[in-house]
Amino acid sequence: QLQLVESGGGLVQPGGSLRLSCAASGFTLNYYTIGWFRQAPGKGREGVSCISSSNDSTWYADPVKGRFTLSRDNAKNTVYLQMNSLKPEDTAVYYCAADYSPVCPYDYDYWGQGTQVTVSS
Repeated sequence: QLQLVESGGGLVQPGGSLRLSCAASGFTLNYYTIGWFRQAPGKGREGVSCISSSNDSTWYADPVKGRFTLSRDNAKNTVYLQMNSLKPEDTAVYYCAADYSPVCPYDYDYWGQGTQVTVSS
């Protein structure tokens, strides 16, 4: 069974850092394009970042550019989202998703269950 599991969320003060992990089971992540999304209370789902399977090129949404970094660890079959200089507006449930497309797609085939990130003093 193909499964994605996010971890690493939690409560952090503004300006702090967190590293989210997206671990895969049942398939090899480096053959897939991986996206991160977030959904804040009362808001729609927002694309945060993506890393393509074709050449590991990355895309970041404007609100997180320069603060978030996406990377792969193929040996661990895991993708990481390093989040620095966190702001209260980054508070959301964060989801990772995988798709067999070689580039960042509009929609994804597989989704994790989400991990809560709360930025508050």
